[in-house]
Amino acid sequence: MLHDHRRLGRELDLFDTDPLIGAGLPYWLPDGAVVRHTLEEYIREAEREAGYRHVYSPVLGKRELYEISGHWEHYSDDMFPPMELGAEQVVLRPSLCPHHALIYRSRARSYRELPLRIAELGGMYRSELSGVLGGLTRVRAIQLNDAHVFCTLDQAVDEAGAALKLISRAYADLGIRAVRHRLSLPGEGSGKYVADPGLWRRATGLLRRTLDASGIPYEAVEGEAAFYGPKIDVQIADPAGREATLSTVQIDFHQPERFDLRYIGPDGAKHRPVMVHRSIIGSVERAVAHLVEEHGGAFPAWLAPVQLLILPVAEAQDAAAENLLRRARRMGLRAEVAGPGQGTLGARIRAARLVPYQAVIGEREAEGDGGLVAVRLRDGRRPGVVPGAELVDRIAARVAARGLALWDGDTA
Repeated sequence: MLHDHRRLGRELDLFDTDPLIGAGLPYWLPDGAVVRHTLEEYIREAEREAGYRHVYSPVLGKRELYEISGHWEHYSDDMFPPMELGAEQVVLRPSLCPHHALIYRSRARSYRELPLRIAELGGMYRSELSGVLGGLTRVRAIQLNDAHVFCTLDQAVDEAGAALKLISRAYADLGIRAVRHRLSLPGEGSGKYVADPGLWRRATGLLRRTLDASGIPYEAVEGEAAFYGPKIDVQIADPAGREATLSTVQIDFHQPERFDLRYIGPDGAKHRPVMVHRSIIGSVERAVAHLVEEHGGAFPAWLAPVQLLILPVAEAQDAAAENLLRRARRMGLRAEVAGPGQGTLGARIRAARLVPYQAVIGEREAEGDGGLVAVRLRDGRRPGVVPGAELVDRIAARVAARGLALWDGDTA
């Protein structure tokens, strides 16, 4: 079945748009904000475990910053016009890398600090034409999962390979399938790419070594590189088979040169670092759009807006439902109660068809020992009657493990 994230996003109250805000500028509703926040925290945790340090940087920069980075010369058609601030011009940033280059060079660096891994979930802006905007997949305000590793030349291949492993792990946890890996190379185009053949050869050679060492099949495609260097693109496909790039890994010699980045080597001399750009899930907007379509709104349990829905059959079971709700929330679960005031039991179950776990409390369950509940899974299975506390503990363990399986014995 083909799913459209734009339709599902509105049906499930995840996000919406308003003409007074503008095209390509969606806002997130509470359930969508939960998904986004959970995804962002997952990425931050994965990056912390991998040795990244997180930073914040402003979404504005002086025009001069992007002239130095090369964006103004090669990318200005996709940037918003400058804003006048007195005698200065400031620009909404189209990329985070110039800011991270400045963070690196904010003080002297030693080879002992390398590799220095800087990560940020930061906003950036692209002046997309109205005709190409669509839902969350093509927007003008982007929240990018971005990071830059400043390292020695000898460390670059290992750092790029480690980034590919992070991407693979995230895809497994999120239930995302990569359809192919692409080595994106420059094509013909006057002014589109930095004119430095030696830079391109060195960076391309390192990325080929990274892909060969990883054992990942790939194909080289001309005309898809960034303006400053080649990149590895991890391609996904929507249910209709349309491809898009979700994750990237790049090796960059250009911006360290433009920003005159240095580190002091073991010989006491100054050396130029290599800059590895990488994004595990790309933009949060495109990642959520793909997850909605990939799972039809039935997110992995750890990512679902509501993880446990408690269903008292009648008002007499309301107290038992509230007790279970308090326990579930103490365990960190996103739990809600849908009482009889919201319709018949069957109607409430159908309305909650995408919630991973439902706990039905009828007269027999409420009167039983240990606060029993009848468990229903969103795939239609009914594992049976278990103590409510046991169900909460099981769900909490599965959510913490961030797996795709719903119940004991599941292999997914």
